[in-house]
Amino acid sequence: MVDDRIPTHLWIDAHLHRFSIEGIPAVVIKTGQKLGGTILLKIYQSRTECKLLTQMRDLDDQLIWITTHKEDFIAEEKADALVQKSIERDPDLWVIEIESHDGRIPVDGI
Repeated sequence: MVDDRIPTHLWIDAHLHRFSIEGIPAVVIKTGQKLGGTILLKIYQSRTECKLLTQMRDLDDQLIWITTHKEDFIAEEKADALVQKSIERDPDLWVIEIESHDGRIPVDGI
């Protein structure tokens, strides 16, 4: 079986470039496994609250994003604790912080 998925590091490089072009501040705060690491997005939509989205594949092998918490937004301290737990469970995880005060995130599946 051939896996035609894009390596994670290329996906991230492309999206960081896209964010830069669109004026959306973003930074990688944790580098994961280059070819197949999972991605966690920490999205700031206010100065003190954010949303965490993690990457998954659905039953049709399509990329989807789900929140890692029940609330619409969570305090940054709670988000940081959840990020740390995620990294402990998956050391190959990539974590990207994005500032999107208008809620717009140019990522497929969001």
